[in-house]
Amino acid sequence: MSVLARLDRLPMSKPHYMLLLAGGLGYTFDAMDISLVGFLLPTLSKEWGLSNSALGLLGAAAPFGYLFGALIAGMLGDRFGRKPVMLCALLVYTAFTLVGAIAPNFEVFALARILAGVGIGAESAIIAPYLSEFVPPHKRGWFTGSLAGFFAFGFVLSALIGRFIVPLPNGWRWAQVICVVPIFMVLWWRRSLSESPRYLLAHGRAAEADTIVTKFEAKVRKATGRELPQPASGVQDKDLMVSNTSFRAAFKFVLSAGMRRRTLVVWGIWFVNVFGSYGFFTWIPTLLVQRGIDITKSFDFSIIIFAAQIPGYFSAAWVSEWLDRKYTIAVYLLGGAASAYWLSQAPNDLTVLISGAVLSFFMTGATAATYAYTPELFPTWARASATGLASSIARIGSISAPVIIGAISLTWGFAGVFGLTSGIMLAGVIAVMVFGPKARGRSLEELNEEANTSVEQKGEITPATHP
Repeated sequence: MSVLARLDRLPMSKPHYMLLLAGGLGYTFDAMDISLVGFLLPTLSKEWGLSNSALGLLGAAAPFGYLFGALIAGMLGDRFGRKPVMLCALLVYTAFTLVGAIAPNFEVFALARILAGVGIGAESAIIAPYLSEFVPPHKRGWFTGSLAGFFAFGFVLSALIGRFIVPLPNGWRWAQVICVVPIFMVLWWRRSLSESPRYLLAHGRAAEADTIVTKFEAKVRKATGRELPQPASGVQDKDLMVSNTSFRAAFKFVLSAGMRRRTLVVWGIWFVNVFGSYGFFTWIPTLLVQRGIDITKSFDFSIIIFAAQIPGYFSAAWVSEWLDRKYTIAVYLLGGAASAYWLSQAPNDLTVLISGAVLSFFMTGATAATYAYTPELFPTWARASATGLASSIARIGSISAPVIIGAISLTWGFAGVFGLTSGIMLAGVIAVMVFGPKARGRSLEELNEEANTSVEQKGEITPATHP
């Protein structure tokens, strides 16, 4: 009996939700670290006498590390497994965050941020493709979108830390210490998480995959209190088995003529999402202060703006199952473009608050749908590498956004920053509507077969079909 069919026919229940919680908490702390730097910048500017350009470089330090971390995670995740990469990434992140907490100067802190970013980038890139491989097709968009929704809790936590901890003596250091708490999750993940059955099948380890699915079935049966439905006929386990899973093969595959359109649209969407959201959430506390809002009020505004992410993420997770992932991304990016323009023209503090919260809602909704969309578009043997590559491309956006926004804020001011954000989001809408394939309700293997067929029709070879 097919392991894949057995896995995909399982009803959503407590074991799935525990996976959601495990991965979601990882994303919570990732987001907390990502956004916390925005609350540290005003304090560090005073303590170390930093200019806007230096602050922009500091804001770009961790994203520079994300780029390499995401790329490494994809390579290692497809070669050595999803679970060990997650564990090692978390250890790297927490170790260098602690170094940042005791940094004596700008240079040491920036270096620690880069290296911590390697860990965050690796973890963020591997969680979604890993956990999406356990979820049935009819709930995969909701699950992965909800997984990304945990980013919102991290942003809210960072705003609370920025409001109540950072203003204290050495508060920015204690804020970094709080970010080390995820070290305790390593023990939980190590004991509770299993390797992906799809990954194991792709590497010919069918017996291990069968054992993991059997245990997972038992947990679902216990949680639901009823017998499991019969597996549907379809793709066989042997269809996943490949003989070559190198990063070079995956890179060649995703840029092949049959896959290039799919790959480029994903890269474009990731860039748009990350440029807009990272630039916004990193700079909004400082931009509010520079607009004339005092720092305490700025942080209060930021808490409300960040809290708007929660309904943004989770609404998109629901909409993506109803509307399809590509249309969900387009709708939320369009809403983001409109609200960014509204924010650029805001005449008073109340309008800034409302339009900023609406922008936060739509930007994060687009991100949730993108996290659900990306792992679905690539075969199992290349999924982590492809997602890692997309995340790495996105980090060009997060590296450049703080620097570009810092420069634009000096030249064009508040209106220029969000006018640019609006234009970039509109470009994302066009890209996904014109080039993005549909994915709602289709099994990973069905999408994989479509990808492999497209490549084969163009006379190209994939490890999935040719040893």
